[in-house]
Amino acid sequence: MLFLFILLQVLDAGTTMAFLHRGVAEGNPLVRALFGVSAGPAMGLALAKLAGIVLALFAWRTGRQRLLSRVNVVFAACVMWNLAATVLPKM
Repeated sequence: MLFLFILLQVLDAGTTMAFLHRGVAEGNPLVRALFGVSAGPAMGLALAKLAGIVLALFAWRTGRQRLLSRVNVVFAACVMWNLAATVLPKM
């Protein structure tokens, strides 16, 4: 579960950077706020992903596998959304 979470974080970061490069705006207000207080979008995104991985590690170490499983579903959906935002033309 933890490995899958980390993999999904990497995929989410990559697809997020791809759609930002295409001019699509970040939808998550917390991540968008990190963009403004860091050295740029990549650093803000890295901070958000690092925080998520730390929380996932805590959940994994405390036996919250069901929580990790549910969060993995959410991030899999985020990756699919990001891919759609990257591939589909802007409207």
